[in-house]
Amino acid sequence: MAVGAGQTDYKFVLVLSKKIDAGVLINAAAHMSACIAARANDEQRRQMMITDYIDADGGLHPVSALSLVILKADNANQIRKARQAATEKQVLFVDFVESMTKNTYVEQMAATQQLKESDLEYWGLCLFGKKDDLNAITGKFSLWR
Repeated sequence: MAVGAGQTDYKFVLVLSKKIDAGVLINAAAHMSACIAARANDEQRRQMMITDYIDADGGLHPVSALSLVILKADNANQIRKARQAATEKQVLFVDFVESMTKNTYVEQMAATQQLKESDLEYWGLCLFGKKDDLNAITGKFSLWR
């Protein structure tokens, strides 16, 4: 299907726990945003529509031309369920859990490895995919305000 200027079938969604300090969530959101781009295949990167905005001096300001919606979750279990739905729909996603926040990354990896999925405290989820798929997964979340 041809896409007209300003129209696309894809978007990004960040779901963040409202129980976590905003400064910590900004860090988690940045990590997830970097990781989702790194995990994307070539076709997904093309669909992310990274576009160079150019200022009057010729300076480049790259950004995605797509929507990036930030939603809030009441608890970790809501994020867990959205993650499970993303897995089932084969939607590209990355998550951020509490065990990723202490000491060095080596210690964080070891701490995470000691936890079963059901014991992970989800702080965030970043998704990229078709709007219809993401809306089905995240439709019950509220916009972050």
